[in-house]
Amino acid sequence: MRKIELLAPAGDLEKLKIAVLYGADAVYFGGETFSLRAGAGNLSFEEMVEGVDFAHEHGVRCYMALNIFAHNEDVEPLREYLTSIKDVAIDAFIISDPGIFTLVRSIMPEKEVHLSTQANMTNYETAMFWYNLGVKRIVLARELTFKEIKELKAKCPEDLEFEAFVQGAMCISYSGRCLLSNFMIERDANRGACAHPCRWKYALVEEQRPGQYYPIEEDERGTYILNSRDLCMIEYIPDLIESGLASLKIEGRMKSSFYVATIVAAYRKAIDAYYENPDNYSFKEEWLAELKKVSHREFTTGFYFDKPTNQDQNYQTSQYQRDYTFTGLVKSYDEETGLAIVEQRNKMILGEEIEIFGPNTDFFTQKLTEMYNEKGETIDSCPHPQQLIKIKVDMPVKENFMIRKRKEK
Repeated sequence: MRKIELLAPAGDLEKLKIAVLYGADAVYFGGETFSLRAGAGNLSFEEMVEGVDFAHEHGVRCYMALNIFAHNEDVEPLREYLTSIKDVAIDAFIISDPGIFTLVRSIMPEKEVHLSTQANMTNYETAMFWYNLGVKRIVLARELTFKEIKELKAKCPEDLEFEAFVQGAMCISYSGRCLLSNFMIERDANRGACAHPCRWKYALVEEQRPGQYYPIEEDERGTYILNSRDLCMIEYIPDLIESGLASLKIEGRMKSSFYVATIVAAYRKAIDAYYENPDNYSFKEEWLAELKKVSHREFTTGFYFDKPTNQDQNYQTSQYQRDYTFTGLVKSYDEETGLAIVEQRNKMILGEEIEIFGPNTDFFTQKLTEMYNEKGETIDSCPHPQQLIKIKVDMPVKENFMIRKRKEK
């Protein structure tokens, strides 16, 4: 049985390495231009080379997103950019625009091409159109059910792969092809600059009554009529694998390293548990509990089982649920002293309880009993962004272990 791929977002070089270390089979990233996440850190040429080499050393594949819809002014700069990176060992390009597809095939004919979800591929005839042009994998439109995915797989060649999103934010538009941001504030979602107006708070105003706001739902606070819950399919790993999908994709190039580590680690455990014993597989609630420790909205299964209903919308708030704070990243550990050098990401205070977790490990909880600054002086807190500190840990840790703490309510 070929094992399904776990594909993780890599918004910058650190996130790429974290995704690799925490169990991704493949990562996807953007360059400094031409991907749909202009607000992500993205990778410079030098970072791309380093990241691809790092991933390949760990047996992880690398996909580059070139999924904008190009305007005339983009074509020649893109041609020059593609020529400049043609020798980087990228495994595949994720593309939605036929013109960009043509450019990539002319400059790098040997490279694998994946069709982006932005291309809105929803039927087997369209799948065959792209397959006959040379597309190796299709990232499915988010609007497909399990029934439709199985039919696609049955009616397409065996070597045409299908990939689908399983975790992350959902757009109120057809597979992310949205014009709302461009219309409202001239930031083009299809060129990487979405302002996420679907998350804004709306109320109804009648033309002759300016200033009088009428809630669309019976709620005095207004309503978020376009505000989807986040997709989460970790409870349905058997259904995903048995549908014939080749790759499970996590959304989140704009999210933190903590987010990437937590989500990838949880899905890694669930997927591995299924393959270890498919007939006796059982879902563990602790995997879902881990996902809820990162910033998220309430969860939905999207279109997988049927069309979403009003239960898949959040009408009260567009705010994320943030029950835990990412407080530090372990840089090294001294076995003799039991001290870990930690790069601070949020304030830690002596005496508070923290959780520590790493690749292929369960988290452990301890109290923060000793903390020192770079001079070796005892400190009660570390309030300075990304300062290096030493802390006493109860169990051995390694580089790139994560430290988090529960927020006070």
